[in-house]
Amino acid sequence: MAAAEADLNSSNLTGLAKVRSTLRLLYHGHSSRSLRFQIAVLVVDLAIIAFFIATPVLRGGPSFVWLDLAVALLLAADMIARALAATDSLRWLRQPTTLVDVVILVTLALPDFLANFGFLRILRLWTLSRTGALWRPLKGSRRRFQETGQAVVNLVTFLFLVSGFIFTFFRREDSGIAGYVDALYFTVASVTTTGFGDITLPGTAGKLTSIIVMIVGISLFVRLAQSLFRPDKVFFPCPHCGLQRHDPDAVHCKACGNLLNIPDDGR
Repeated sequence: MAAAEADLNSSNLTGLAKVRSTLRLLYHGHSSRSLRFQIAVLVVDLAIIAFFIATPVLRGGPSFVWLDLAVALLLAADMIARALAATDSLRWLRQPTTLVDVVILVTLALPDFLANFGFLRILRLWTLSRTGALWRPLKGSRRRFQETGQAVVNLVTFLFLVSGFIFTFFRREDSGIAGYVDALYFTVASVTTTGFGDITLPGTAGKLTSIIVMIVGISLFVRLAQSLFRPDKVFFPCPHCGLQRHDPDAVHCKACGNLLNIPDDGR
């Protein structure tokens, strides 16, 4: 970031280069100005995700199309800004998180033609977590909460993704799924392996979907439980072997025995 600041202060930069340097500082910098910008972007992103979750209920309303297009413009502007802020724009475009955002943008731009794929929009929450946008404002506490937060995000994303899929492709009278809440209720019951049996997905496709939901869902629950109840560790890369997780009071690395000098937050 120091190099970016030096470039920004240089009078030899072209207009586009100055814009890219400014955006790079805003999206990836650590100054108070950058932090305020990142928090503002995060708030807008979370509002967009709330809109995605509420889409099945809002769809068909008089202002839904305009909201959909407004969100598409916001997402497009954010992606263009991130592409300009990236050191290698082509490499950024090839990243899985970027490709997912492109798919989401297409479903927003063509809501009438791709209405059945609108449930994919909740993946925006996953891309935010994977790019670090959710955790960057945490600063020093980022490492401590990111692992648990990532497990929560993965589970929440899966629940709403599957709920949207079931609501889109299994909404029939014989399945008992008449609304989005029914789809969410079935998903949670399947993921927790409660299986009340009052709602079932019809046919072979329904059975296979239920099996996948139960297997993946319980795996995500186990991952979340591990991150919550695993003994507390500190993140400090061993300079000799690279092991990153150690006991808070560790003096030597358990992997190689190298002497550690873990900073004490209490000092």
